Amino acid sequence: MPDFASRDPQSPAFWDERFERGFTPWDRGGVPAALRDFVGRAARPLRTLIPGCGAAYELAYLSDAGWDATAIDFSPAAVAAARAAVGPWSERVREADFFAFAPDQPVELMYERAFLCALPRAMWPQVAARWADLLAPGALLAGFFFFDDVLKGPPFGIGRAELDALLTPAFRCVEDAAVEDSIAVFAGKERWMVWQRR
Repeated sequence: MPDFASRDPQSPAFWDERFERGFTPWDRGGVPAALRDFVGRAARPLRTLIPGCGAAYELAYLSDAGWDATAIDFSPAAVAAARAAVGPWSERVREADFFAFAPDQPVELMYERAFLCALPRAMWPQVAARWADLLAPGALLAGFFFFDDVLKGPPFGIGRAELDALLTPAFRCVEDAAVEDSIAVFAGKERWMVWQRR
């Protein structure tokens, strides 16, 4: 494992360094099956925000499917990687801080993929509050949640009871399924979940 200078995942420099050195073990190089299935079952395209987008493969997939999707990351190196990866959809990738980002239109779907688990546990209440602020009643928070009790990270895992306590004040869980195509770092420890804003 490379010896990285930046140890603070709250800093863009932490992520810049990993993208610049090609150390991205969370990057699956494509779109997970559960998201493909979700899109296939959706009654209509949803206006989607992807925070902490990394290489943003999902942005290209959603956009190709006719969804109005925006991907954000506060790491300039991640944004550069995403813009290179998504080709014609590169203008939909923005360098922005999730906690300050103001979408142009209301968000109907927040896509979670290794964003919550990338941030220290102390920040999770802020993340949940921001999700709730950005999503109107009926809107969805959908994606992958990493369950683990190892203290060191990222990724920082969460317990199921802890996730419920974090989200149930503003959301109700409407879908919870096993993930069959996890990459090594998440294997056996993640679930696909859909939460609806109360």
